[in-house]
Amino acid sequence: MNKSKRLKQWDVYLVMDLQGHGPFNALELARQAIDGGIKVIQIREKNMGNPDYLRLALPIRELCKTKQVDFIINDRIDLALRLQADGVHLGQDDIPEGAIRDEIGEDMILGISASSTDEARRGIRVGADYLGVGAIYPTFSKSDAGDAVSPSLIQDIRHFSDLPIVGIGGIQLGRATPVIVAGGNAVAVISAICQAPSPVEAARKLQVEVREAKQRVTD
Repeated sequence: MNKSKRLKQWDVYLVMDLQGHGPFNALELARQAIDGGIKVIQIREKNMGNPDYLRLALPIRELCKTKQVDFIINDRIDLALRLQADGVHLGQDDIPEGAIRDEIGEDMILGISASSTDEARRGIRVGADYLGVGAIYPTFSKSDAGDAVSPSLIQDIRHFSDLPIVGIGGIQLGRATPVIVAGGNAVAVISAICQAPSPVEAARKLQVEVREAKQRVTD
């Protein structure tokens, strides 16, 4: 299956750190999310040294490989390569000079964040395989998320791009449908799963909402 077709089959995209939450360590959170149907996990960890990062991320990477779940590293191209991740996701400020593909190769998935049509166009120019668009709604899970843009930005990007779009920012159960109806392919969540009493049930319910929204779009 080519990358574009594979990415367009994503429904719910989990963004998580390596600290865990409440009674669940990071590996258990990942396992529950996968049991709930998640097909892609991004590790977003800003404040951890490389040895601890690799120690905690490697079991999650192996779990994803076993379960055929895409494993994405946020920002850290060096660690993505060391962990043999399926992809790397970069913010606008983290896009390196020069050709990214020379560094990561053609097979690695490349995601680029976009909070405007100009940023989306930049992501396309540097070779993104998908765009992470947001913050769709106000969020406290990501301190650098910026102002909310609403699902209408996805509609605007759809006028000039058919790249897979993952909506992110403030998405909880009941707020995923507008993202899909606007033209998104998936929703990215953090607290909706990581802070849920039952991450597996939270993942399942979000999957149902997204799939019902996709059915609604195709009907």
